[in-house]
Amino acid sequence: MSAPVVRHESASYPARLATLTGRSLAQLVRAPSHSRRAEAGRRAARHGLALIAIIGAAIIVLMLAFDVPEIKLMPPRGTASLWWVRILTDFGKDAYVLWTVAGLLILVAIIAPALHGIRRSLLLGLGTRLQFLFFAVLFPVLVGDLLKWVVGRGRPFVGGEPNAFNFSHFAGSEAYASFPSGHATTAFALAFAVSALWPRLRFVMLIYALVICATRLVLLAHHPSDVVGGALVGVICAMAVRYWFAARRLGFAIQRDGTIYPLAGPSLDRLKRVAGRASAT
Repeated sequence: MSAPVVRHESASYPARLATLTGRSLAQLVRAPSHSRRAEAGRRAARHGLALIAIIGAAIIVLMLAFDVPEIKLMPPRGTASLWWVRILTDFGKDAYVLWTVAGLLILVAIIAPALHGIRRSLLLGLGTRLQFLFFAVLFPVLVGDLLKWVVGRGRPFVGGEPNAFNFSHFAGSEAYASFPSGHATTAFALAFAVSALWPRLRFVMLIYALVICATRLVLLAHHPSDVVGGALVGVICAMAVRYWFAARRLGFAIQRDGTIYPLAGPSLDRLKRVAGRASAT
């Protein structure tokens, strides 16, 4: 949702809303235009394959040696004193995260057509970043849901015994939707996306994601390997969405070596200076 130029500022509000919304959506599916997108693609592929290899090996080790001992140490499912953990874990629920970001996007879409000039540019710059956050969470969630259905791993103690290899592929039931953890997928996707836009928040977002993962273990909703798998899906898919935006020059730029970095949002002072120079000419 960058700042598309609206030629007829005197047009009605519904017309401006339709124009801004259409152009903001069209920019997401336009052909990639960044000259360094190939370098960024190769770099992202290398990093993604390395993550899959390293974390994939860790998942196998956890399933073989740590999943069952860990869930045996957790308090029984439904323990009354864990009410606060059940509240905390909802901060990683995909529906809550996606609806929150979607609500902010809708708010931007409603307000932007009523503004002009500098204020509209600032708001639409924020809109582009909200679009990235939304898709950086939505894509991993969809991939995670597909993997849950295919893998069909039983949740801890489903079947009455602690079994790390209790599978019912394509079952499609909640009891066999343990791998990967949806909350971990959402939390790490959101953490990666926010950190990609605002690197100074990296540590805070990492703590948030780790806390969400810990709640899933304490509540016996997942095995340790499930949350690690969810973290992997969240990060890998959010990386793909970041590349998609960078290749279209939306919110990100690409350095010569293929490194993707966030574009600084336009400041009010900078926009005023640009507007002043334009009026002077």
